[in-house]
Amino acid sequence: MKLSESLEDYLEAIYNEISKKNEAKVTDISKILNVKKASVTGALINLKNRGFINYEPYSSITLTDLGKKYAKDIIEKHKIMSEFLENILNLPHDEAVQNACRMEHIMTETMFYRMTKFSIFIQNLCKKQPELKKEIERLYE
Repeated sequence: MKLSESLEDYLEAIYNEISKKNEAKVTDISKILNVKKASVTGALINLKNRGFINYEPYSSITLTDLGKKYAKDIIEKHKIMSEFLENILNLPHDEAVQNACRMEHIMTETMFYRMTKFSIFIQNLCKKQPELKKEIERLYE
């Protein structure tokens, strides 16, 4: 089941908030995503109806097993993309994170799979051949 970019962002924010504070609330999600509480409530109802979260007004938000799995997949994709952009393309960390967040939503599974494999391959090769890492860095000067 594919979610919109917006709903993926909500799910990721909920997961991260629960990881940090052991709970997620509408007010917290509103601040994190810089949206109005009414927008959060609408998104939460949508996520609840799709089986990703447990939500009742004025209570903490929890993730279902499906929601946890989906959120972890989003976060893993974000992490892998950020590392690729930072370690292989030598983008500054903040720029890599920002671009990864945008790219993760539009990328096909095939593209993500291949970028992951390529990233792992190049990073392992750079560990074995440190001069290769320096050559890659010189590409971007």
